[in-house]
Amino acid sequence: MKNVLLFPILIGLFIFGCSGDNSSKMDFQRPNIILINVDDLGYMDTELYGNTDFFTPSILHLAASGMTFTNAYASAANCAPSRASLLSGMYNPRHGIYTVGSSERGKSRDRKIIPTANTTSLADSIVTLAEELQFAGYSTISIGKWHIGKDPTTQGFDQNIGGTHRGHPPTYFSPYQNPKLSDGPDGEYLTDRLTTETIKVIENSNAPFFLYLPYFAVHTPLQGKEKLVKKYLNRGFTPKTANYGAMVETMDMNIGRILDALDHLELRKNTVVIFTSDNGGITAVHSQSPLRAGKGSYYEGGTKVPLIVSWPGKIEEGSQSGLPVINIDFYPTILSLAKAGRTGKGPLDGVDFLPELLGEELNPGRSLFWHFPVYLQAYDGPGDDARDTLFRTRPGSTLLKGKWKLHHYFEDDEYELYDLSVDPGERNNLVQSKEDISREFVKELNNWRNSTGASVPMEPNPDYVEN
Repeated sequence: MKNVLLFPILIGLFIFGCSGDNSSKMDFQRPNIILINVDDLGYMDTELYGNTDFFTPSILHLAASGMTFTNAYASAANCAPSRASLLSGMYNPRHGIYTVGSSERGKSRDRKIIPTANTTSLADSIVTLAEELQFAGYSTISIGKWHIGKDPTTQGFDQNIGGTHRGHPPTYFSPYQNPKLSDGPDGEYLTDRLTTETIKVIENSNAPFFLYLPYFAVHTPLQGKEKLVKKYLNRGFTPKTANYGAMVETMDMNIGRILDALDHLELRKNTVVIFTSDNGGITAVHSQSPLRAGKGSYYEGGTKVPLIVSWPGKIEEGSQSGLPVINIDFYPTILSLAKAGRTGKGPLDGVDFLPELLGEELNPGRSLFWHFPVYLQAYDGPGDDARDTLFRTRPGSTLLKGKWKLHHYFEDDEYELYDLSVDPGERNNLVQSKEDISREFVKELNNWRNSTGASVPMEPNPDYVEN
């Protein structure tokens, strides 16, 4: 069960790349685009980044056909805000979705300040990525979890299969109790069913299409297929982790089904496949070590995610990029892939990284930001590996620039500074020993919050009881 941060052996095996000049790569017909957004899959939950606990051969196969990113991030550490940012191309302060449900999570007596109020649905005034692609002539389909409104068909999708405001399924086995997904035979598995629906859409779609596939897996409830669960139990895992491993492996098998279907239909070379997750994994279910913490935390374990982009013949096969990217970058990058202009007038905070994908090294020299002015209660106390045992995170902001990561927590105006190049687990706080860097980043973080209208809650909570 030994974890290794990267995967040098994998790269050695799979770098057998494509050749050709970059100018020819920029000359392409608009491809089909499949964006697979797995729910709660951590950076250290697949073999791709060195985990040997779970079997994920299809993900390795996908990586061998494209580019793997080693510094990819979600724009939030939990589900709804990350998805809202991905589809809007905006940082959270611009759309106001910071968490799931109420911002007043945990016990009131433990919250020192009044958090910023949360928004639960993406406003119709925001022009989504799907709406832009729809306007550009793409067929747009959402299959799976939506979570940022009642129905994706009101925000740019021609077709919705399974998407509601609900954040997780009542069960992974049919009957599903989902008003947007008809039940299958008793015992049918949800991840298999969503993949079957995906393949049907691919078989019957008129190109070009944009297919957004946000699997409910591997979010709770932890329910794996019995045969696979037994396999992981026999390897010595707890029932919780065995179920999780079974869910990860089933998801991987279904990635393989999609790739096989694209090959069978001779669509693979004209289809871009993007594989990622909406936030970090739940550390109480599966450790994200050497990263610290997991879902809900703004340490690396909560925001760092897997990312593969595959486009045979255009993206070098088996390639790897250390470019820092964040999921708000998908919006401008996918518009470039689709050769689509913008009709919306709102700001886009992301960067188009298509040149990086096509072999032109991109160095935007920018900082990445996260803002979470709300509370998120603990999953597992000490097992969460957070700043304290009561909350996965308390209100704060973070900034990432190069190898440096700055945290600012609002309750006590406290800062943390880490050098991720030598301390990916964020254990050695350098805020006092690196005063010049700290001062520079504090100023930059304040300027960013001002430019985006980010609220910094300061009002004391009258219910708070000092521990």
